[in-house]
Amino acid sequence: MQDAITTILNRYDLTGKYLDKIAIEELNNYFVTASNRIKATEIINCKAAKIVKEAATRLYEEQPELLRPGGNSYTTRRYAACLRDIEYYLRYASYAIVAANTNILQERVLDGLRDVYNSLSVPIAPTVRSIKLLQDVIEEEIKLQNIDAIKFIVEPFQYMISSLSEQDL
Repeated sequence: MQDAITTILNRYDLTGKYLDKIAIEELNNYFVTASNRIKATEIINCKAAKIVKEAATRLYEEQPELLRPGGNSYTTRRYAACLRDIEYYLRYASYAIVAANTNILQERVLDGLRDVYNSLSVPIAPTVRSIKLLQDVIEEEIKLQNIDAIKFIVEPFQYMISSLSEQDL
């Protein structure tokens, strides 16, 4: 897993250059925004169960067919697996927020996800929707806390949504 710092340093190391003004500004931005990224992650950590429950509730209200016989969340085992997966996306998004880098999402979440879901006949569209609902719920929580962190929340969730949506084409 890389964070913004190692990404910048690796980029300059590969070219054999010293850090220039652009790199220094990128590093400065990482440190200046650290407090808000950490506050956003603290909210996610403290309210993870509530966030997952609310996102799942909204998903199943929008798509009740998922809970009916033949639906991908039908049976307690499948429902529990869906909740586990939603929590998994939330946890890794929180890592990406702290790191200010989405690489971990590709490495630990997205690589191979489509193959696994296809082998289990799990549709991608409800997965994408659940990730968007996680983002919405977290944004609402962040606004309640009056923290300037929405921009840090959007990136990891949109990255997962975009990557999974591209795979769905």
